[in-house]
Amino acid sequence: MVKKIAEKGYVFLILALMYLPIVLVIVFSFSNSTTFSFPDGFSVEAYRALFTSAPQKLWDSLANTLIIAAISSVAATLIGSVAAVGIYYMKPRARHIVENINQMPIVNSEIVMAVAFMLFFTTFAFPSGYVRLIIGHITFCTPYVVLSVMPRLMQMDSNIYEAALDLGASPIKAMFKVVVPYIMPAVLSGFAMAFTISLDDFIITQMNKGASTGIDTLSTYLYSSLRNAQGLRAYWLPAFSIIIVIVVGLVLLINLRSYKKEGRKKEKINEKSR
Repeated sequence: MVKKIAEKGYVFLILALMYLPIVLVIVFSFSNSTTFSFPDGFSVEAYRALFTSAPQKLWDSLANTLIIAAISSVAATLIGSVAAVGIYYMKPRARHIVENINQMPIVNSEIVMAVAFMLFFTTFAFPSGYVRLIIGHITFCTPYVVLSVMPRLMQMDSNIYEAALDLGASPIKAMFKVVVPYIMPAVLSGFAMAFTISLDDFIITQMNKGASTGIDTLSTYLYSSLRNAQGLRAYWLPAFSIIIVIVVGLVLLINLRSYKKEGRKKEKINEKSR
């Protein structure tokens, strides 16, 4: 009895440490204050200020963030998914080596990756601005997509693909008719992960955006605002809350869609077995 209570208490403690700060951001977004208190009770004034009096630079930064995240996540998903399939069909020793190489950007500190990107872009004279940021985000996000797709591939019965070939399908047709539908839930999860990682990135963006370009994302714009006299304004909390709700909603929709597909497949299998 005591062991079960301790196990549940440990799980709830971990969940509280992970999600309580996020909940507090949403709660204090209704305070219209940066002191994390409710001097005037619950209020939507900060939300109103976000859409009426927030500086244009904030909206430009939001647009830059979404553009970079969308392009980077789509490209990283395509590259990572194709790479995962290629790694899966390698010989065991080669697969093990490539998987370890894929994990290096994840294990490495992000500041190391940011400096490496800066040296690389400077050495080969890449154009400043969006080009450097998008390439950097794609490179940083792709390993996460590979890690998302690989476990799904490992669960797949390789005989299914070979059976499609035996039935007359070409390798490309068998790939798109058999392998791609099977790994699609993992691909969508990898896309969501890449999108959120790109959305959240600060160090790579800050060190590679170029001071003369004037490009800012939400994270770099918030950093520059906190450094000058502006400080943290009340409308930042509603902005963060809206982003949290959108990202959580996106992840829930993707997972719900995957669960529904899995449930339908199980129902079909059960009907056939009857």
